[in-house]
Amino acid sequence: MIKKSMCSISAGCVACLTALSGYALDGASFQLGNGDGTDMVRAGLQWDWRKTWFDTSPWRLGGYWDISLGAWHAHNGAGDTGDIVDLGVTPVFRLRQNVKTGFAPYFEFAIGFHVLSHTRLDAQRQFGSSFQFGDHLGVGACFGPKQQYDLAYLYQHLSNGGIKEPNDGINFSQLRFAYHFY
Repeated sequence: MIKKSMCSISAGCVACLTALSGYALDGASFQLGNGDGTDMVRAGLQWDWRKTWFDTSPWRLGGYWDISLGAWHAHNGAGDTGDIVDLGVTPVFRLRQNVKTGFAPYFEFAIGFHVLSHTRLDAQRQFGSSFQFGDHLGVGACFGPKQQYDLAYLYQHLSNGGIKEPNDGINFSQLRFAYHFY
């Protein structure tokens, strides 16, 4: 199931990139993660806010919108498995070194919204609702001649914030590679 989902996500991202390239699409990303006995793969599209703060300091604060589509596959020791598809919309704040070329490290933080295809992942984990909040903290760097490449580590927590019980939540450690179209 997860390989089929990865192919579908990849095809969807290529279609979106082709269709949206004229609409100020600024980047695309691919993430792999694992947490709480669950593997995750996710693809995303990004739009910069085109607004920064503290531009005259060594670091600047900016951000972007991230729209993502992911697939989760749970596998616990009892042989119980489950799959979930996840659609997310997240405003992301990024504190980044204020350089125009070369290597630029950054920190980012976000709280967004996710909709899950199912509320039960496996026999051990149930989400009370399909609606989930997704927050993450990340550290990474942009690099390349135009800083078009982006590699990051993210720690993400998803839960419904107590809207409905049970609220088991899930945590993922992720590696993300992104390409910016500048």
